[in-house]
This record gives sequence, C-alpha cells and structure tokens, in this order.
Amino acid sequence: MTTGAPVSPSMAPFYRPLGDEVELFEAAYADRTPVLLKGPTGTGKTRFLEHMAARLGAHRGEHGGEPLPLTTVACHEDLTAGDLVGRFVIEHDGSRWVDGPVTAAVRHGGLCYLDEVVEARKDVMVVIHSLTDHRRFLPVAKLDATLTAHESFLLVVSYNPGYQTSLKDLKHSTRQRFVAIEFGYPDEAAEAEILIAEAGAPPGVARVLAALGARLRRLSTEHLIEGPSTRLLVYAARMICAGTPPRRACEAAISAVVTDDPVTRQAIDDVVVACVPEAAGR
Repeated sequence: MTTGAPVSPSMAPFYRPLGDEVELFEAAYADRTPVLLKGPTGTGKTRFLEHMAARLGAHRGEHGGEPLPLTTVACHEDLTAGDLVGRFVIEHDGSRWVDGPVTAAVRHGGLCYLDEVVEARKDVMVVIHSLTDHRRFLPVAKLDATLTAHESFLLVVSYNPGYQTSLKDLKHSTRQRFVAIEFGYPDEAAEAEILIAEAGAPPGVARVLAALGARLRRLSTEHLIEGPSTRLLVYAARMICAGTPPRRACEAAISAVVTDDPVTRQAIDDVVVACVPEAAGR
C-alpha cells in the first residue's frame, strides 16, 4: 500500500507497489536527491515514474496540482551531450537556439528521466554531473551560460544490471551521485493483480500467466538472459482477452520474443503447454 493522500485515478497511472519504492522516491524528491532505478526490462520503472510524477504533483501542489512534467530520454550509443543540451539550428533568416530535453527540464522543472543511461556516450555523463550534486546547474557552453535547475527539477536515470559489461557500466564516481531504488519481478499474487488491472484479464487467466512467468524465470539457460517481463505477460493477457487462444498468445507474446535459440524456444513452449490450458479460464 502507498501512503499519503489518495491520488485521483485519472491523474495517476496504475502502479502496484512491491515494496517501499514509493516512499523512497518521495524522500529523495523532497531533498532533490538524484535517483538511480535498477532492474530488468519490463519491471515497471517507467510506469513507476509516470505514477510518481502524478502523485507528487497532486500531493505537493507542484505545478498547480497537475502531474509534474516528465521528460524521458531513451539513451543509445549515438546519443551525444549536444542532443541533451541543445543546439543552434539554421533557418532562412539566421540561426536559432533549440533547447535539448535536459535543458528544457532544467528550465521548466519536473522529472528528467534518462532511460538506460549507460548506453549513451561518455560525454553525456560529464554534462549531467553538475546536476547530481549540491550545485544543481547545467553549463551550456554554446550559449556561454550556466542554468540553475528549476526548484522542482529532479534527475532520474535507469539501467539494467543484467545487461551490463565492463565496457558498459556506470562508473563508481557516477553511481555515488545517486540513491538507488531496485526493481524486480513481482511475486505471483502481485503479478496477477497487475494483469487484472493492466489487461483486464479474468482472475483465472491472470493466475495462470503469473504462474507461467514465475516458472519461466526459473528456467535458466545460457540462451535465456532474462525471463519474460511483466510487460510481456500483459501483452499475452490482452491477446487472450481479444480472443487469441491462450497457448498461441503465449507463443507470440513470450516464447518468440525472449529467445531465438530453437532448443530454448522448445523448452519454453513445453512449459507453456504444461502451465497454460487450451481454453482461457475465468
């Protein structure tokens, strides 16, 4: 259960807390301490931030009680510091400065989320360092200016520890600029609740899929880096609710997605046959 005054369902996207992550984030936001979200793909990190943006806006009266602005950047190997900060663009009558997403968030406030931050180039981390300590400013060299972060600004980054290597990992000097909130897979009861809420799945279908997810996550092979995410189970549930036969929905939304190895694929399909009835339950 979450704490504090209730948030209108129309304001806050559904999020089912699995621990004290809501309280931890609220404490970090109160002091504007940068946050690092750690966890596998599809375990609700982005949805959590959407929920918290609405919750904080409603609870604290930030931005007139509307959800806090949430700026999300999907990081990748070609992402540069200039992409985040901004650049001059050439127009017919000269040039014009255009803020990048981080600069816009620094000016106007809200949550700035760099998803899978280790995928970005190294110069990105240099740019954000001054936003992760007491200084809370962003140097914009091309404007010869230093911008102080808006009062409501908070930097949030995420990464998936399971995918990282020595070549792609957060430096310890960077890690120690954040507080970390860890995300994992829900237990079966919580995951069934999520499937009912997110996909409109009948309880019987939700329980079967939650049990399937738990079993597949224990299926450890060299070809299966991670088991199916909650997101994939939601997709399977939605397909079943739309009329797709349950086993075929699981093949399309789970088996064919998590691996291309034929031996591992067969092992997953065998588990699906063992766990999922041919007809959807209620």
